Amino acid sequence: MWAGQLAQAAAFLRERDDFLIVSHVQPDGDAISSTVAVAWMLDKLGKTYAMMNEGPIPSRLLFLRKSGDISGCGEQAPARKFKNVVAVDCADFARIGPARQWFEDEYELLNVDHHPTNDAFGKVNLLRFDAAATAEILFELAGTLGLQPDAEAATAFYTGILTDTGGFRYANTSPFVMQTASRLLEAGAPGPDLAERLLERMSVGQMLMLQRGLSRLAFSEDRRIAWVWVTTEDLAETGASNEDLEGLVNYPRNIEGVDVGILFKENGTKSVKVSLRSSGLVDVAAVAQHFGGGGHVRAAGCRLTIPLNEAIEQIVGYVRNELGSA
Repeated sequence: MWAGQLAQAAAFLRERDDFLIVSHVQPDGDAISSTVAVAWMLDKLGKTYAMMNEGPIPSRLLFLRKSGDISGCGEQAPARKFKNVVAVDCADFARIGPARQWFEDEYELLNVDHHPTNDAFGKVNLLRFDAAATAEILFELAGTLGLQPDAEAATAFYTGILTDTGGFRYANTSPFVMQTASRLLEAGAPGPDLAERLLERMSVGQMLMLQRGLSRLAFSEDRRIAWVWVTTEDLAETGASNEDLEGLVNYPRNIEGVDVGILFKENGTKSVKVSLRSSGLVDVAAVAQHFGGGGHVRAAGCRLTIPLNEAIEQIVGYVRNELGSA
Protein backbone atom coordinates (compact mmCIF):
# COMPACT_ATOMS: atom_id res chain seq x y z
CA MET A 1 0.00 0.00 0.00
CA TRP A 2 2.67 2.53 1.05
CA ALA A 3 5.07 1.38 -1.67
CA GLY A 4 2.25 1.90 -4.17
CA GLN A 5 1.67 5.47 -2.95
CA LEU A 6 5.38 6.23 -3.27
CA ALA A 7 5.46 4.81 -6.80
CA GLN A 8 2.44 6.88 -7.86
CA ALA A 9 3.92 10.06 -6.38
CA ALA A 10 7.26 9.40 -8.08
CA ALA A 11 5.48 8.88 -11.42
CA PHE A 12 3.57 12.17 -10.93
CA LEU A 13 6.88 14.04 -10.72
CA ARG A 14 8.70 12.06 -13.41
CA GLU A 15 6.00 12.13 -16.09
CA ARG A 16 5.00 15.82 -15.89
CA ASP A 17 6.60 19.24 -16.05
CA ASP A 18 5.87 22.87 -15.16
CA PHE A 19 4.79 22.46 -11.52
CA LEU A 20 3.44 24.80 -8.87
CA ILE A 21 4.58 23.89 -5.34
CA VAL A 22 2.40 25.20 -2.48
CA SER A 23 2.20 24.70 1.27
CA HIS A 24 -0.18 25.94 3.95
CA VAL A 25 -0.96 29.52 5.00
CA GLN A 26 1.26 30.96 7.75
CA PRO A 27 3.93 28.37 6.94
CA ASP A 28 6.09 26.73 9.59
CA GLY A 29 9.41 24.92 9.40
CA ASP A 30 7.98 21.74 7.91
CA ALA A 31 5.94 23.61 5.29
CA ILE A 32 8.87 25.67 3.97
CA SER A 33 11.45 22.89 4.19
CA SER A 34 9.05 20.56 2.35
CA THR A 35 8.47 23.18 -0.35
CA VAL A 36 12.18 23.58 -1.06
CA ALA A 37 12.74 19.81 -0.75
CA VAL A 38 10.27 19.25 -3.60
CA ALA A 39 12.04 21.99 -5.56
CA TRP A 40 15.36 20.17 -5.06
CA MET A 41 13.83 16.92 -6.37
CA LEU A 42 12.40 18.68 -9.42
CA ASP A 43 15.77 20.31 -10.08
CA LYS A 44 17.39 16.89 -10.03
CA LEU A 45 14.73 15.59 -12.44
CA GLY A 46 15.31 18.52 -14.82
CA LYS A 47 11.81 19.94 -14.34
CA THR A 48 10.55 23.52 -14.29
CA TYR A 49 8.47 24.84 -11.40
CA ALA A 50 7.38 27.81 -9.31
CA MET A 51 6.92 27.98 -5.52
CA MET A 52 4.19 30.02 -3.88
CA ASN A 53 2.67 30.79 -0.48
CA GLU A 54 0.06 33.24 0.70
CA GLY A 55 2.47 35.50 2.56
CA PRO A 56 6.07 36.20 3.52
CA ILE A 57 8.43 33.39 4.44
CA PRO A 58 9.49 33.40 8.12
CA SER A 59 12.86 35.11 8.28
CA ARG A 60 14.36 32.33 10.41
CA LEU A 61 13.86 29.92 7.47
CA LEU A 62 15.43 32.04 4.75
CA PHE A 63 18.73 30.16 5.13
CA LEU A 64 17.15 27.15 3.38
CA ARG A 65 18.11 26.56 -0.25
CA LYS A 66 15.84 28.54 -2.61
CA SER A 67 13.46 29.59 0.19
CA GLY A 68 13.87 33.18 -1.02
CA ASP A 69 12.41 32.12 -4.38
CA ILE A 70 9.01 31.32 -2.84
CA SER A 71 6.58 33.95 -4.10
CA GLY A 72 3.97 35.51 -1.85
CA CYS A 73 0.68 35.56 -3.73
CA GLY A 74 -1.19 37.90 -1.35
CA GLU A 75 -4.21 39.38 -3.07
CA GLN A 76 -2.67 39.86 -6.52
CA ALA A 77 -4.37 38.36 -9.56
CA PRO A 78 -2.67 35.31 -11.09
CA ALA A 79 -0.18 36.20 -13.81
CA ARG A 80 -0.57 32.63 -15.10
CA LYS A 81 -2.03 29.35 -13.90
CA PHE A 82 -0.64 25.85 -13.45
CA LYS A 83 -2.05 22.45 -14.33
CA ASN A 84 0.38 20.37 -12.22
CA VAL A 85 0.38 21.18 -8.50
CA VAL A 86 2.27 19.71 -5.55
CA ALA A 87 0.75 20.57 -2.15
CA VAL A 88 2.88 19.82 0.90
CA ASP A 89 1.95 19.79 4.60
CA CYS A 90 -1.67 20.93 3.99
CA ALA A 91 -4.07 19.21 6.39
CA ASP A 92 -6.95 20.05 4.04
CA PHE A 93 -7.48 21.88 0.75
CA ALA A 94 -8.56 25.11 2.45
CA ARG A 95 -5.13 25.39 4.11
CA ILE A 96 -3.62 26.17 0.70
CA GLY A 97 -5.26 29.58 0.94
CA PRO A 98 -5.08 32.20 -1.85
CA ALA A 99 -2.44 30.22 -3.76
CA ARG A 100 -5.24 28.07 -5.18
CA GLN A 101 -6.09 30.98 -7.49
CA TRP A 102 -3.00 29.96 -9.47
CA PHE A 103 -4.47 26.52 -10.30
CA GLU A 104 -5.93 25.85 -13.74
CA ASP A 105 -9.58 24.77 -13.77
CA GLU A 106 -8.54 21.24 -14.70
CA TYR A 107 -5.53 21.09 -12.37
CA GLU A 108 -4.10 17.80 -11.11
CA LEU A 109 -2.58 17.76 -7.64
CA LEU A 110 -0.11 15.62 -5.71
CA ASN A 111 -1.03 15.85 -2.01
CA VAL A 112 1.87 15.04 0.36
CA ASP A 113 1.01 15.24 4.05
CA HIS A 114 1.15 13.64 7.50
CA HIS A 115 -1.91 15.15 9.25
CA PRO A 116 -4.53 12.55 10.28
CA THR A 117 -7.31 15.00 9.35
CA ASN A 118 -6.22 15.07 5.69
CA ASP A 119 -9.12 13.90 3.48
CA ALA A 120 -7.03 12.86 0.43
CA PHE A 121 -7.94 15.88 -1.71
CA GLY A 122 -5.34 15.16 -4.41
CA LYS A 123 -5.51 13.28 -7.68
CA VAL A 124 -2.49 11.44 -6.24
CA ASN A 125 -2.10 11.24 -2.46
CA LEU A 126 1.07 10.45 -0.53
CA LEU A 127 -0.22 10.32 3.04
CA ARG A 128 1.44 8.70 6.04
CA PHE A 129 -0.23 9.71 9.27
CA ASP A 130 2.40 8.18 11.54
CA ALA A 131 5.14 10.30 9.96
CA ALA A 132 6.55 12.99 12.22
CA ALA A 133 6.73 15.54 9.40
CA THR A 134 5.95 15.94 5.72
CA ALA A 135 9.70 16.33 5.18
CA GLU A 136 10.12 12.77 6.48
CA ILE A 137 7.74 11.49 3.78
CA LEU A 138 9.54 13.50 1.10
CA PHE A 139 12.87 11.98 2.12
CA GLU A 140 11.34 8.56 1.39
CA LEU A 141 10.03 9.87 -1.94
CA ALA A 142 13.52 11.08 -2.84
CA GLY A 143 14.78 7.56 -2.23
CA THR A 144 12.06 6.13 -4.47
CA LEU A 145 13.21 8.54 -7.19
CA GLY A 146 16.79 7.35 -6.73
CA LEU A 147 17.96 10.74 -5.48
CA GLN A 148 20.71 11.03 -2.83
CA PRO A 149 20.48 14.30 -0.85
CA ASP A 150 23.46 16.63 -0.83
CA ALA A 151 24.17 18.80 2.24
CA GLU A 152 21.68 21.52 1.23
CA ALA A 153 18.87 19.05 0.60
CA ALA A 154 19.68 17.14 3.80
CA THR A 155 19.44 20.43 5.69
CA ALA A 156 15.95 21.02 4.32
CA PHE A 157 14.70 17.53 5.16
CA TYR A 158 16.28 17.71 8.63
CA THR A 159 14.76 21.15 9.32
CA GLY A 160 11.22 19.88 8.73
CA ILE A 161 11.73 16.89 11.00
CA LEU A 162 13.54 18.88 13.69
CA THR A 163 10.85 21.54 13.96
CA ASP A 164 7.84 19.20 13.82
CA THR A 165 9.29 16.95 16.54
CA GLY A 166 10.20 19.87 18.79
CA GLY A 167 13.85 18.95 18.62
CA PHE A 168 13.09 15.20 18.85
CA ARG A 169 11.16 15.68 22.11
CA TYR A 170 7.54 15.12 21.02
CA ALA A 171 5.68 11.81 21.04
CA ASN A 172 6.03 11.57 17.24
CA THR A 173 9.78 10.93 17.61
CA SER A 174 9.87 7.30 16.49
CA PRO A 175 12.86 5.01 15.92
CA PHE A 176 12.34 5.58 12.18
CA VAL A 177 12.59 9.35 12.72
CA MET A 178 15.91 8.94 14.51
CA GLN A 179 17.21 6.63 11.78
CA THR A 180 16.20 9.19 9.14
CA ALA A 181 17.84 12.01 11.11
CA SER A 182 21.04 9.96 11.36
CA ARG A 183 21.12 9.49 7.59
CA LEU A 184 20.58 13.21 7.03
CA LEU A 185 23.40 14.09 9.44
CA GLU A 186 25.63 11.73 7.49
CA ALA A 187 24.59 13.56 4.30
CA GLY A 188 25.75 16.87 5.75
CA ALA A 189 22.85 18.41 7.69
CA PRO A 190 24.41 20.61 10.43
CA GLY A 191 22.37 19.30 13.36
CA PRO A 192 23.74 21.42 16.24
CA ASP A 193 23.66 24.61 14.16
CA LEU A 194 20.04 23.97 13.15
CA ALA A 195 19.03 23.26 16.76
CA GLU A 196 20.58 26.55 17.88
CA ARG A 197 19.06 28.54 15.00
CA LEU A 198 15.55 27.06 15.11
CA LEU A 199 14.96 25.98 18.72
CA GLU A 200 17.16 28.03 21.04
CA ARG A 201 17.53 31.49 19.53
CA MET A 202 14.73 34.00 20.24
CA SER A 203 14.06 37.32 18.54
CA VAL A 204 13.24 40.43 20.55
CA GLY A 205 9.71 40.19 19.13
CA GLN A 206 9.33 36.63 20.44
CA MET A 207 10.45 37.65 23.90
CA LEU A 208 8.09 40.63 24.01
CA MET A 209 5.12 38.52 22.84
CA LEU A 210 6.01 35.86 25.40
CA GLN A 211 6.01 38.55 28.08
CA ARG A 212 2.57 39.80 27.03
CA GLY A 213 1.06 36.36 26.56
CA LEU A 214 2.19 34.98 29.92
CA SER A 215 0.92 38.09 31.70
CA ARG A 216 -2.58 36.93 30.68
CA LEU A 217 -2.15 33.25 31.57
CA ALA A 218 -5.49 31.77 32.63
CA PHE A 219 -6.64 28.37 33.90
CA SER A 220 -9.81 26.34 34.05
CA GLU A 221 -11.20 25.69 37.55
CA ASP A 222 -9.35 22.38 37.86
CA ARG A 223 -6.17 23.77 36.20
CA ARG A 224 -6.23 21.06 33.53
CA ILE A 225 -6.67 23.67 30.77
CA ALA A 226 -4.42 26.71 30.46
CA TRP A 227 -4.45 29.42 27.83
CA VAL A 228 -2.93 32.73 26.77
CA TRP A 229 -4.08 35.30 24.25
CA VAL A 230 -2.54 38.07 22.18
CA THR A 231 -4.06 40.82 20.09
CA THR A 232 -3.42 42.63 16.86
CA GLU A 233 -2.41 45.65 18.98
CA ASP A 234 0.23 43.54 20.75
CA LEU A 235 1.92 42.79 17.44
CA ALA A 236 1.75 46.41 16.34
CA GLU A 237 3.01 47.85 19.64
CA THR A 238 5.93 45.42 19.98
CA GLY A 239 6.88 45.38 16.30
CA ALA A 240 6.56 41.58 16.38
CA SER A 241 5.35 39.42 13.49
CA ASN A 242 3.27 36.26 13.31
CA GLU A 243 6.41 34.15 13.27
CA ASP A 244 7.30 35.59 16.69
CA LEU A 245 4.36 33.64 18.13
CA GLU A 246 6.09 30.36 17.28
CA GLY A 247 6.20 28.12 20.35
CA LEU A 248 4.13 30.41 22.61
CA VAL A 249 1.36 27.79 22.90
CA ASN A 250 3.82 25.35 24.49
CA TYR A 251 4.22 27.45 27.63
CA PRO A 252 0.68 26.89 29.02
CA ARG A 253 0.80 23.25 27.95
CA ASN A 254 4.12 22.65 29.75
CA ILE A 255 2.73 23.60 33.15
CA GLU A 256 2.54 20.63 35.52
CA GLY A 257 -0.98 19.18 35.67
CA VAL A 258 -2.18 20.88 32.46
CA ASP A 259 -3.65 18.51 29.87
CA VAL A 260 -4.44 21.08 27.15
CA GLY A 261 -2.66 24.37 26.43
CA ILE A 262 -4.19 26.94 24.07
CA LEU A 263 -3.03 30.11 22.32
CA PHE A 264 -5.66 32.55 21.03
CA LYS A 265 -4.38 35.06 18.48
CA GLU A 266 -6.74 37.86 17.55
CA ASN A 267 -6.82 38.94 13.89
CA GLY A 268 -9.00 42.02 13.76
CA THR A 269 -12.23 42.34 15.72
CA LYS A 270 -13.94 39.12 14.61
CA SER A 271 -11.25 36.62 13.66
CA VAL A 272 -9.24 34.44 16.01
CA LYS A 273 -6.57 31.85 15.22
CA VAL A 274 -6.48 29.06 17.81
CA SER A 275 -3.51 26.76 18.46
CA LEU A 276 -3.99 23.73 20.73
CA ARG A 277 -1.49 21.37 22.39
CA SER A 278 -2.40 18.25 24.34
CA SER A 279 -0.73 15.76 26.65
CA GLY A 280 -2.51 13.09 24.63
CA LEU A 281 -5.53 12.63 26.90
CA VAL A 282 -7.62 14.86 24.61
CA ASP A 283 -7.47 14.55 20.81
CA VAL A 284 -7.07 18.21 19.91
CA ALA A 285 -7.25 17.36 16.19
CA ALA A 286 -10.87 16.34 16.81
CA VAL A 287 -11.45 19.56 18.75
CA ALA A 288 -9.99 21.64 15.92
CA GLN A 289 -11.92 19.69 13.30
CA HIS A 290 -15.17 20.46 15.16
CA PHE A 291 -14.39 24.14 14.59
CA GLY A 292 -13.33 23.71 10.96
CA GLY A 293 -9.62 23.12 11.53
CA GLY A 294 -7.38 20.09 11.83
CA GLY A 295 -4.01 18.72 12.85
CA HIS A 296 -2.69 15.96 15.08
CA VAL A 297 -3.83 14.30 18.31
CA ARG A 298 -1.38 16.41 20.34
CA ALA A 299 -1.08 19.53 18.16
CA ALA A 300 -3.82 21.18 16.11
CA GLY A 301 -5.37 24.49 15.17
CA CYS A 302 -8.42 26.25 13.77
CA ARG A 303 -9.75 29.71 12.95
CA LEU A 304 -12.99 31.23 14.27
CA THR A 305 -14.76 34.29 12.84
CA ILE A 306 -16.07 35.58 16.16
CA PRO A 307 -14.74 38.04 18.77
CA LEU A 308 -11.86 36.93 21.00
CA ASN A 309 -13.88 36.58 24.21
CA GLU A 310 -16.42 34.33 22.46
CA ALA A 311 -13.66 32.22 20.93
CA ILE A 312 -12.11 31.65 24.35
CA GLU A 313 -15.47 30.73 25.84
CA GLN A 314 -16.35 28.28 23.04
CA ILE A 315 -12.97 26.56 22.75
CA VAL A 316 -12.33 26.25 26.48
CA GLY A 317 -15.89 25.02 27.03
CA TYR A 318 -15.54 22.37 24.33
CA VAL A 319 -12.17 21.19 25.65
CA ARG A 320 -13.62 21.07 29.17
CA ASN A 321 -16.36 18.74 27.94
CA GLU A 322 -13.81 16.57 26.12
CA LEU A 323 -11.75 16.28 29.31
CA GLY A 324 -14.88 15.30 31.20
CA SER A 325 -15.57 12.54 28.67
CA ALA A 326 -11.95 11.36 28.86
